[in-house]
Amino acid sequence: MRSHGCGDLRQDATGEEVQLCGWVDRSRDHGGVIFIDLRDRSGTVQVTVDPDLGSEAFAVAEHLRNETVIQVAGRVRARPAESINTKLATGGLEVLASAITVLNSVKGNLPFPVSVHDEENTREELRLRHRYLDLRRERMNGNLRLRARTIQAARRFLEDQGFIEVETPVLTRSTPEGARDYLVPSRVCGGEWFALPQSPQLFKQLLMVGGLERYYQVARCFRDEDLRADRQPEFTQLDIEMSFMGQEEILELNEALIAAIWKAARGVELPRPFPRLSWHEAMDRYGTDRPDTRYGLELTNVSDLVAGMGFKVFSGAVAAGGSVKCIAVPGGNEALSNVRIKPGGDVFSEAQAAGAGGLAFIRVREGGEIDTIGAIKDNLSAATKAELLERTGAAPGTLLLFGAGDTATVNKALDRVRQYLARELGMVPPDRENDIWNFLWVVDFPMFEFNAEENRLEALHHPFCAPNAADLGNDPAAWATTLPAARAQAYDLVLNGLELGGGSLRIHDSALQRQVLQTIGLPLEEAERQFGFLIEALDLGAPPHGGLAFGLDRMVMLLAGEESIRDTIAFPKTQQARCLLTQAPAGVAPQQLQDLHVASTWVEPE
Repeated sequence: MRSHGCGDLRQDATGEEVQLCGWVDRSRDHGGVIFIDLRDRSGTVQVTVDPDLGSEAFAVAEHLRNETVIQVAGRVRARPAESINTKLATGGLEVLASAITVLNSVKGNLPFPVSVHDEENTREELRLRHRYLDLRRERMNGNLRLRARTIQAARRFLEDQGFIEVETPVLTRSTPEGARDYLVPSRVCGGEWFALPQSPQLFKQLLMVGGLERYYQVARCFRDEDLRADRQPEFTQLDIEMSFMGQEEILELNEALIAAIWKAARGVELPRPFPRLSWHEAMDRYGTDRPDTRYGLELTNVSDLVAGMGFKVFSGAVAAGGSVKCIAVPGGNEALSNVRIKPGGDVFSEAQAAGAGGLAFIRVREGGEIDTIGAIKDNLSAATKAELLERTGAAPGTLLLFGAGDTATVNKALDRVRQYLARELGMVPPDRENDIWNFLWVVDFPMFEFNAEENRLEALHHPFCAPNAADLGNDPAAWATTLPAARAQAYDLVLNGLELGGGSLRIHDSALQRQVLQTIGLPLEEAERQFGFLIEALDLGAPPHGGLAFGLDRMVMLLAGEESIRDTIAFPKTQQARCLLTQAPAGVAPQQLQDLHVASTWVEPE
């Protein structure tokens, strides 16, 4: 039906007779000559329809609506110098139409204009409802092509390194820990359920026991959890597992993988090795284990300085086992008024949204003098003030913002304030202009964190991470005591404040795996019921192994400079986990539920 793609024509095609197919992007009538911008997946080219050179083609062109699918036969010619469009690869030529065939017309009103010139003014709900139209746009089309190049680059790199792609089951069993499962009732095994996988974790470990040694998969995963801009109920991850490799080797290999992807997708040469930061240092300096290191505004712990001062908000927090930290904001005196920091202000609201009661502050004036409100100044000795200014590096004009309370809340609040101020003060460029790639490995995570609601320890990543041997000790009888405080041989790759992926070395000793499951409160009998197949496999010659997984949707979002992963997925769900295109989820016939031996207890709210 066509000899060329619309965007593939170049000057060397001048004089050729061609056939093109595509969509009418725009049509313009200039004094009796009609110009059509014809678009297909390769790009756009101008088609000129002159009534003196083709009256039948002109009669068709007069009635063409945008997004009509047409076939054009014509001759390529150079455009006059004054009409060259430098924004298009085909802008130096045009196709003089001799025949136009309408392949399919637009029979109703378009819900929104598809032309790339109008794409910024369309509500996302409308874009998702008519996603097939949205996908025709240059931005979305380009994002999906970028996604394809990203996956292609990953496959090529991994296969060159001896990895093989293996598909793992989508229907599996529900296991504890992690997010909520999506459950699938079994028709042939009444009263029993499959779960859709949150990740291929257990199966990829079994592949290592099976001797494959180097596995990867572009895996579909499912989590029934609350959604954000960078989360979806179904998502894709690049899943990798390997045997007989230590943590350092795994990190080096995956740095090379990321560098290969960025080179293929963006033409960027990434410097290596990536920086490393321990979990404890990340939490201390940034208040988060996903720090954005493109700018400063690091947290400074001043608990020891203020523990004995008369300002009880500070001293009381330290006495209760919490901490006092601060952020030094250069130029903050001029940029941030008291109104913005006090109750009702935007900076105050950011801290409050993270659970803090508020923010204390000090303004550093000329000569190192300080200006503040309340009891801080009266209780700040000259020696403490001098140490505070030295520790924070606060020059005149600096605003010091303080958080005080339990350490987790202080970290969370100041991390949120730090990110907010970086955006407000222009410390990072807008996402679409972002060519700053600050990669960071965060390592040495704790094995466990305390779940206060359930009064038990739970795995910080998952219960299959191997503990650090130095923390564990050589005596299995002592593991019950040493495990709770051990570090995991786990690692996350962070890019510009977002977790790109993570993993760990895995437990390959069945006795240790049982002890970890007991540590998170799983009785031995229940552990055998849930994970007996894995524990049995570990007893039958399991090699040392480890791996990680990268979130492909988030990776492409960052590569494309988008703010939401929905703009990197062909048919995404909304933040309410709904597909607006197909109106899913939806009800089903009563007979289907009966066949599956289930009934709905849902009651429509009044």
